[in-house]
Amino acid sequence: MEFLKAHSLLILVVLSLTLSSITSVTNSMSSCHNPNKGAYWPSWAKNFPPSSIDTNLFTHVYYAFLSPSNTTFKFEIDDPTALLLKNFTTTLHTKNPNLKTLFSIGGASELGSLILSRMASTHKSRKTFIVSTIEVARKFDFDGVDLDWEFPKTPKDMKNFRHLLHEWRVAVKKEAIANDTPQLLLSAATYYSPEINLDNIHRKYPVESINENLDWINAMCYDYRGSWDLSATGSPALLYDSNSNVSTSYGLQAWIEAKIQREKLVMGLPLYGRTWQLKDPTLYGIGAPAVDVGPGDEGQMPYVEVEKFNAQNSAKVVFDLSTVSTYSVAGTSWIGYDDVRSVALKVAYARTQKLGGYFFWAVNGDQDWKISTEASRTWTL
Repeated sequence: MEFLKAHSLLILVVLSLTLSSITSVTNSMSSCHNPNKGAYWPSWAKNFPPSSIDTNLFTHVYYAFLSPSNTTFKFEIDDPTALLLKNFTTTLHTKNPNLKTLFSIGGASELGSLILSRMASTHKSRKTFIVSTIEVARKFDFDGVDLDWEFPKTPKDMKNFRHLLHEWRVAVKKEAIANDTPQLLLSAATYYSPEINLDNIHRKYPVESINENLDWINAMCYDYRGSWDLSATGSPALLYDSNSNVSTSYGLQAWIEAKIQREKLVMGLPLYGRTWQLKDPTLYGIGAPAVDVGPGDEGQMPYVEVEKFNAQNSAKVVFDLSTVSTYSVAGTSWIGYDDVRSVALKVAYARTQKLGGYFFWAVNGDQDWKISTEASRTWTL
């Protein structure tokens, strides 16, 4: 039984146009800039070293994550981490000299968010942090730095975020001139939308400052549904949602309406699914009643494991046209995720919107590079 209906003829027309754009996007759309094809590499992925990455499929790869000291706001790199950092950049640059490497700061932890909030609160602490980021980038041969502050929690945080971006860009320009080197790239991972209402606190990203000071942002267009709500199944990264504003199309359009430069807006894609345990296996559509998390690690499963689960359990796989997402069902186990079809449509959508590109979290989640290859093929210069 399906719990979400098609959006109407309008959505079908949009999807039809998107499908056709996979093979016939106009030259004017593809010639304005090179697409940013990014992927984050989790440094804790011991069974997936940087040498495993197919560097021909990406333009930018991020080392995730580093965090500054919670007292000095400098990066205190121990010897094992230093070896990881050097191996990361050396390996990837050797495999593909054109590939850009960045180290990403922060991550999803609450502590990381608090540290970044404290760091950004004064000019002195911002300066210390900025100088340290430049030192780390140059010492370990990174091409840039990515700020993953999830997420500025108050309007004051957003104001300090704006100050940080401005001061960071000034420092990066100054350092490049002084040493006669290319400027370090500066990016930031952001909420899927320019406005955040989490914890009933409304705040907005400083779009003007982003346009002026960042090379691009990675909008995290995923985790719309997950283990924090066990009452019903949900598509964790759906493109369209007729019932709410929590969708990739809404978030990207909101950024565009907020006047972000389109080429600086990069769409996020998940290489993992979210899982639930169904209340009744005969009611299995999107929004079906659920009672608990399903298979995987606390209700999360890399795409490669989703495919294995589907094969081993003879799962029913459903591509949902109305949301542009996929789910699979085996007994009471339900998994919502992106597959090759949904990713191709999303990438085509981003291309028709003249966005900056796309990125994946995380690079080790793919199965034999199926999704990454399809995404890269869909956005061919």
